[in-house]
Amino acid sequence: MTHLLFAEHALLPTGWARDVLLQWTPQGQWHAIVAGQTPTADVPRAPGPVVPGMPNLHSHAFQRALAGLTEFRSNAQDSFWSWRTLMYRFAAQLSPAQLEAIATGLYVEMLEAGYTSVCEFHYLHHAANGQAFAEPAEMSLALLRAAKRTGMGLTLLPVLYQTSGFGGTAPTPGQGRFIHSTDAMMRLLERLQPLCQAQSARLGLAPHSLRAVPPEGLREVLLGLDAMDATAPVHIHIAEQRAEVDACLAWSGQRPVAWLLDHAPVNARWCLVHATHMDAQEYRRAAASGAVAGLCPTTEANLGDGIFEFNTWQDHQGAWGIGSDSHIAVHPAEDLMMLEYSQRLSLGQRNVAAHATQPEVAQALWQGAVAGGAQAAGRPVGGLAPGQQADFIVLDTSHPTLAGLSPEMMLASHVFASSRSSAVAQVWSSGQALVQQGRHALHESAMAGLVQARSQLLKG
Repeated sequence: MTHLLFAEHALLPTGWARDVLLQWTPQGQWHAIVAGQTPTADVPRAPGPVVPGMPNLHSHAFQRALAGLTEFRSNAQDSFWSWRTLMYRFAAQLSPAQLEAIATGLYVEMLEAGYTSVCEFHYLHHAANGQAFAEPAEMSLALLRAAKRTGMGLTLLPVLYQTSGFGGTAPTPGQGRFIHSTDAMMRLLERLQPLCQAQSARLGLAPHSLRAVPPEGLREVLLGLDAMDATAPVHIHIAEQRAEVDACLAWSGQRPVAWLLDHAPVNARWCLVHATHMDAQEYRRAAASGAVAGLCPTTEANLGDGIFEFNTWQDHQGAWGIGSDSHIAVHPAEDLMMLEYSQRLSLGQRNVAAHATQPEVAQALWQGAVAGGAQAAGRPVGGLAPGQQADFIVLDTSHPTLAGLSPEMMLASHVFASSRSSAVAQVWSSGQALVQQGRHALHESAMAGLVQARSQLLKG
């Protein structure tokens, strides 16, 4: 027996459609989506335009409790690296229960904002003293429980972290909770694989960065992953900071993205997170590889990373998606707005993300991010199309910014003019209504749990 919903307007892969009958299976996958229909009286109606749910391709869940708490000068010239020192101090205290509480609150926030799945780049593996828990997957299990409880779709990416810098520099004391041998990482993946499958989560791998995984470790772990699942997603931080590029050049004579493309089998299963600092050849080659550029505009702005050359990537038909990363903002509309505005400030132009086949900026941004995010997640969450997961949001037509507008204008106003107030009425994941009238059923308890965990950490 399938489920039905009628939408007066729906954003399909081909564009906006009128009078759309949406039909999905009991397993939460789209069965049929047909425009130009007249619904019978017994078919429920969506209260506003239906758009695809947004995949969030890069998240460090625990950092949500740190958001907003590092906005003070701690060095003569603060940077990503001084922020990282503060973040390490925060991470050193975190317990599995606190991680679960923070992730539960975060995933509720994400769902309420229109994110329906998340790629969790998870590197906080061990106890505070750097020793493995009795259950080595303890911290990963906390994330799996948070995703299951909230209904958030999950791609879990355990992070391999082995060194503190290029050339095999020994880890620092602050990195003790992150470190794994290649063999230990493979054992962790083997432990997690059936647990992820049991709740329809996808398991992948994240070599943290070229500075954190030496060439031999990268080669070995990719071989091990391929033996387990040759289609599993692979995500890596790359070329986020100019200092990282300089260090890679000093170590190898190559820039980070160029080195990776020459020494690893980069293809469409890969997500190059940030990739902020590339030269012309790297943009061309990385786009041609089929890898997704994982853009995190609000985090990149907050950390002073720099500006991705979006036009150049688009010129090479590169795939891309968005992530909330450190969660300084937890809203797909805000990250899409930041992406567009960063380009406007850099180029002195407007409506940069529009292209020859799509002049509507918000639509071009939304559809591009959904397609790239789904690819990076390795899950069928690529929009309103048969075979994809029934993940969607319904815009709030009663919101003052959206009221009385066409669906195209509503989406544009949602992205560019909602002024941080929610213009989302409903959010559905796998065909289940998780958010009604802008609120998740767990909102109160989840927010209370996040606040309590943050208070405990601040006391420490």
